[in-house]
Amino acid sequence: MKRRDFLTTSAIAGVSGSFLRGAAPAVARAADESPNSKVRFACIGVGGKGDSDTNDAGKHGEIVALCDIDEKTLDKMAAKYPNAKKYFDYRKMLEELGDKIDAVTVSTPDHSHAVASAMAMRMGKHTFCQKPLTWSIEEARILRTLAAEKNLCTQMGNQGTADDGFREGVELLKAGALGPIKEIHVWTNRPIWPQGVKRPTDTPGIPNNVHWYEFLGPAHDRPYHGGYHPFNWRGWLDFGTGALGDMACHTINVAAMGLELFDAESVEVLDTSGIVDRETYPTWSIIKTQFGERNGRAPLSLTWYDGGDKLPEEKRAYKKLLHGEKSSGSGLLIVGEKGSFYSVNDYGAEHVLLPRDKYKEFKKPEATLPRSPGHFTEWVEAIKTKDPKKALSNFEYAGRLTETVLLGVVALKAGTKIEWDAKDMRAKNNSAADQYIRRDYRKGFSIHV
Repeated sequence: MKRRDFLTTSAIAGVSGSFLRGAAPAVARAADESPNSKVRFACIGVGGKGDSDTNDAGKHGEIVALCDIDEKTLDKMAAKYPNAKKYFDYRKMLEELGDKIDAVTVSTPDHSHAVASAMAMRMGKHTFCQKPLTWSIEEARILRTLAAEKNLCTQMGNQGTADDGFREGVELLKAGALGPIKEIHVWTNRPIWPQGVKRPTDTPGIPNNVHWYEFLGPAHDRPYHGGYHPFNWRGWLDFGTGALGDMACHTINVAAMGLELFDAESVEVLDTSGIVDRETYPTWSIIKTQFGERNGRAPLSLTWYDGGDKLPEEKRAYKKLLHGEKSSGSGLLIVGEKGSFYSVNDYGAEHVLLPRDKYKEFKKPEATLPRSPGHFTEWVEAIKTKDPKKALSNFEYAGRLTETVLLGVVALKAGTKIEWDAKDMRAKNNSAADQYIRRDYRKGFSIHV
């Protein structure tokens, strides 16, 4: 059996008896409930973005459980939902309440996204997970497989997907308004957290409110430090995916959906300040991904720039292509033979076609995508109508988008160009890069069963 086939088989395999016993009642209930029934949510990670995700769940159903590794964060949210059971370990929560949960939100640091989501999904739970969907490419492939095999309603937390302007942007790209696309440039004001720094050498005590073992989850042991939790985990290789992982699922989203930016041919780091001590992502980077022909679409390149104001001015090649428009802090420029699409924010919803004079009389193409009632609402409606496709950033799409994004992270870590074999999920020219496509899990927190 090929490794990829083994991984796919593993992804959809059952888990322990207790998990399987918990799954059946929840699946049966979902099949019998009416569209007016309340969805029962368990929320994993309730601070930061998890705050709004949890409150969205509270507006759309019943919150039966809350889970967070920080007692202060957990207690603050529990005060709003006093009937919800409190947990520090999502594994224990799912084991104890499996048949009382219909759906989960996963808003943890990146490194725990996939492990928490996969455990819930194997139990038949519909899943809303923050972006990037996963920490590794293999994990994205597994979650995508699980969602399909279990027929689950899923949604990744790139909320700009729900904007009318985003969907209009996708429609005009699909309609060919720019002609054949030659190149894409994407830039961000991230990181806004520490990157390019060395590992702390001091070892302060673990605060009484922090459950450090559960924070580490699938990552290997290291002493607690305030430089990791809260929030600053994003810049550390073990926990986050850097500026690229944090923002590209937003900023390239309209281009990915409109132009099918999946299964790249290659990716390389054009320039970077460099990963520091194999611990933190670079202060700034420029990464180029090459896509081949895709269902009749011409090959194109996508160049990513991160670092915000730390990116040297002379390296911002995209500025010369803006037809005199002011450069935004974060943005997207799609350059076609007929014209360009310029988005001045992270979501693609606010955009202009360039040159302006040429497109002054441009008429929007006919709507082909449904307009959304809201990103979270859309997902809940998918659950209630048993229609996974109703959530537009479902894991079939979001898994592929995340793979595209994380391929750049692999190139950063590998320090070499990656010639990509998407089918077999490997770097054709560098077997050493395999370690960055997958994760070496800490015992008790593996995605593999």
